[in-house]
Order: sequence, then C-alpha cells, then structure tokens
Amino acid sequence: MASLFPNPNFTPISHFIKPTTTTPTRVLLYSNTKPSKSSTPFTAIFCSSSSPRSRPTYIPNRIPDPHYVRIFDTTLRDGEQSPGATMTSKEKLDIARQLSKLGVDIIEAGFPAASNDDLEAVRVISQVVGNSVDEDGFVPVICGLARCCKNDIDAAWEAIKFAKRPRIHTFIATSEIHMKNKLKKSKEEVLEIAVSMVKYARSLGCDDVEFSPEDAGRSDREFLYHILGEVIKAGATTLNIPDTVGYNMPNEFGQLIADIRDNTPGIENVIISTHCHNDLGLSTANTLAGACAGARQVEVTINGIGERAGNASLEEVCVAMALKCRGEQVLGSLYTGINTQQIVMSSKMVEEYSGLHVQPHKAIVGANAFAHESGIHQDGMLKHKNTYEIISPEDIGLHRANESGIVLGKLSGRHALKSRLSELGYNVDGKEFDDLFWRFKAVAETKKITTDDDLIALVSDVVFQPQVVWKLGDVQVTCGTLGLPMATVRLIDVEGEEHIACANGTGPVDSAYKAVDLIVKEPVTLLEYSMNSVTEGIDAIATTRVLIRGENNHTSTNAIGETVHRTFSGTGAGMDVVVSSVRAYINSLNKMLGFEDQSKSKMNAGNSQVSA
Repeated sequence: MASLFPNPNFTPISHFIKPTTTTPTRVLLYSNTKPSKSSTPFTAIFCSSSSPRSRPTYIPNRIPDPHYVRIFDTTLRDGEQSPGATMTSKEKLDIARQLSKLGVDIIEAGFPAASNDDLEAVRVISQVVGNSVDEDGFVPVICGLARCCKNDIDAAWEAIKFAKRPRIHTFIATSEIHMKNKLKKSKEEVLEIAVSMVKYARSLGCDDVEFSPEDAGRSDREFLYHILGEVIKAGATTLNIPDTVGYNMPNEFGQLIADIRDNTPGIENVIISTHCHNDLGLSTANTLAGACAGARQVEVTINGIGERAGNASLEEVCVAMALKCRGEQVLGSLYTGINTQQIVMSSKMVEEYSGLHVQPHKAIVGANAFAHESGIHQDGMLKHKNTYEIISPEDIGLHRANESGIVLGKLSGRHALKSRLSELGYNVDGKEFDDLFWRFKAVAETKKITTDDDLIALVSDVVFQPQVVWKLGDVQVTCGTLGLPMATVRLIDVEGEEHIACANGTGPVDSAYKAVDLIVKEPVTLLEYSMNSVTEGIDAIATTRVLIRGENNHTSTNAIGETVHRTFSGTGAGMDVVVSSVRAYINSLNKMLGFEDQSKSKMNAGNSQVSA
C-alpha cells in the first residue's frame, strides 16, 4: 500500500488491524495516526473469508455496518456523457435492470433537466427498476442529477419521485478557478445557493439528498469544510467529494477525505462519497484511498466510461476485484453488495449499447485479462492457476471453458445453442433466440466450427440492438479496378414493405451507404468507421462500428450547462465485411430514428395534455 499512502503522516486504516483466524475481533480505526477530537472511529470486524456478509438495511445518512461500501453507479449519467455514447430510453432501462441484478446500491439514472428525453428515461427507470424488489428485499435507490437551481431540482424530483427510494443529487462548484471563471460568483454567493437548494430539495419531500462540491480536489480546504457543514445542517444525507478533473494523487485524495472527516461539523451524520475521474489514470487508486480514509460510498461506471478519460471503473474499484481480492487483507475488511457473477454481462451490455469498445488490456473485463501467451506463464498456469491469475474468471461470470463438451456446427440444434449460450452467461429467449438461431445457422453453414467469440459477436448483433425501424434485406455490390463501384440495397420498413435503391460511390461500403441514404432519406454525417476481425482465419466474422450525427441537430444540455450535439453509434457483424458495415450503419440510423420517435411522441403527448 505504500504507493497509495506515501505520506508518512497518513496511514491506511488497515495498518491498525491484526487479523485473527475465525474469531471476530473488534478494533477501533482512525484515518490519522493521531486522531483528533472530532474523529469518528470505525469498528472493524474480521471474519473468515467463507462467512457471507449481507447488505445492511438502507438508511439514507447512515450505514449500520461500518465496513459496507455503497456502490453508486453513474454509467447512465456521467458515462453517457462520453462522446458517441447516446443511448435510447429502452437501452437505458435494460442497463438499469442489469445494474439492479449486479447489486449496485444507487443508480444515477440521468440528468433529467438535460432534455425531455432524459427526464422521461429517468422516470421510466424510477417506475420500473425503482419498484422492483428482489427476493431479499433489495431495491436500488434511483438518483437524478441536478445543478443547484430550482428548475433542475424540480425536473429531478419529477423524474425520480416514483421510485421506492428516490434521491436528488445536486452540485455546485467550490474551487476558486470554477467560481471565478465559470460561475462568476463569490464564496458567499455559492454558499447561499448550496444551502438554499439542499433545503429546497428536502422541502419537495425527498429525504435522501446528495450534495457535491464540484472540483473539491482543488477547493480551498477551509471553505470546503464550511460549505459541507452548512449543507449538512440544511439536510444533505450524502456528501460526495469529486476529483472532477482527475487532478489529485492517491495520498492527496486520501488525506482530503481524512481531513473532511476531521474538520467538518456534523460529518458523523452523513455518508462521505468519492467521485474520481481518470485523467491521470489514477481514478481507481484515488477511490480506494478515499474508501480507506473513511468514504463509504464510491461513484463508478461500468467499464470506466465517462467524460474525457472516464470515471473510476466499477469492476476495478468495487468488489470487482480490488475489494473482493484485498478487502480483508489490506483495505480494512471493506466489502460491497455487488454480485460479481453479473460483471461480464454488465460490461458487455454497456459496451454494445454505448458503442464504446473495451480495450483488450482493460483490467477485469478486457479480452486479454485472462489470456496467457508467454511460455513461462503458460507453464505456471498448467501447474497451478494461481501462479498468474489472482482472480478466477468464473468469479466475474466469464465462462470460457466448454463445460458441456459441445462443438457447435451446421448440424447443431436449438437446444445445443441455448446450452452453450447459457454457459457463456447469456439468457436469450423468444423472438431474439429465434433470430439468433437462424443467424447462427447461416454462419455455421459456411464455417466448420463456430467459436465462442463468433457466438458472442452474433449475440451482440442480434440481441444488443436498437428498436427496428429499418431492417436489412439484401445487399449486392460490384467493385474492383475495372469499373465504378455500385451497390444495390433492399431494406424492409416496420410495415413490412420493401424498398430498393442503387448507388455509386468511391468503394463498396460508400456505395452501399449511399444506397441506404436514398431509401431512409435522413441526412447524417459519418463521424467514425472501424472494423475488427472476431477470430483468426479467412472465414472470420467481422464486427463493424460506426458513429453518426444527424443534421437535424439532436441536442441536449450536459451537467455543466453546455449544449451538446448527440451522436449515435451502431454495430454490425457478418462474415462479409460489406454486409457487416451496412448492418452497423442501419443500426446507428435505427438508434437515431428511434430517438426521434420518442421525442415526437412525448411532444405530442404534451400538446394533447395542454389542449385538454
């Protein structure tokens, strides 16, 4: 832990603990070697690793078990602010459902004031996921973000009030650079706004209010202690401490949390949270340092997506696996309620819906995370897996081994396919399974053996796709050095009617895209195009990703008040690279058109209510 805590005046709380074997031991923990009068001690209980720990009863401003760390997932809010990560309401609802299965305590479902679409998406999540109580009585908190202004707070409350456990998260900048250059307000003005808006949020009937001093990592300490103390008096239940621009080093951020615990009046009556960005690649280290120093909520995203370099990654920080692997050894016996078996599925779903690919060397969920190519490593793995794997892939829901012994090919039936998909962690039924089965059969007719990677690519292409507005029927291209490239495309609309168009272009893909444009008649700009081979060999499946922006200017407001132009991503898979490319393009168009339809239906509904 020396890398996290190089400051000799700051010692991680785990250094005060001497673990026993099976008998629980109670010791007092402080964040500083010399606790101050205002320090609130933690009570640590060491149990054997085989003893399961249940999720404590949810109380907004208190956690009955001082070792429990709440997981606040902001994939649907901060994560969606990644360029090109626009998701439809249905996709957001699917991800929220998956986050509930994953066991996150708080789902920040969005920024309702950004647009009517965002407000409606958060409302639906509140109504559906926010009222889905599992067999253990768990239901996640549904949170909406709001700037410190009445309109934002009203929008947030309107969206989240239907949940069993609603939370308003409001924020205002407290660093000198932000107050002077962005807000153009004095400390006194910022303090007054923060206090009044926390009070206003509580006055609406919301008894769970989180407050964030934006850019806390660069804020004046005395002012920070003062404003935090005042919002506690105003009714805040959670104080989130953001390292907004990823500026802090781990020892600095850990000390910041410790100092806030020691110097903020009333801090014992609230939960301290962390929200770390990854601009310097330190978000995971900073988050763990904050938890060691007393934070009992951590704000994270699936795959670490988010603005700029992203946020702290759930799978790295939360139990997955930093706290799960090292929680009892060096992190003061911290634990979370995350169901690690759902990590791979959550990662894949977010990757497909956001269009943001996970880099192969990404910790925990990257394609290479459990791959061993070095001869020395392979030898060690064959002798004992723990020589080079500190985490079992099965712990996070990754089942690569063919447990059934089934080899899938053109003669395989539905039961064999369903069994293999289940081993890979996919539960696909109904029409989605029927569509997937026939896509699998088409591939299997061409390939001798269909690999797991092929199946995963097909699942992504069939299951993780937007609502169908246009469906690809056929595509035919002619190209080469002897003539002008030409493509003929047949699309099928939602009514089942066929549309055919031909077009010339600079190449086969360009020609096909132009033919699609002639049918769809929706002006767009292609921003990105990329293609990857799923497996080795001449018969490999190709996956394509495209990113488009509509010329009709789909805009929304981000969390700092800027107007942003929405972009839409799409993916496609196929053994023919042109077909794969066209599928991706059509899927991105479907996402954009589905987004338009949602906007129009909400506008029409609003007009009908006004006229009534």
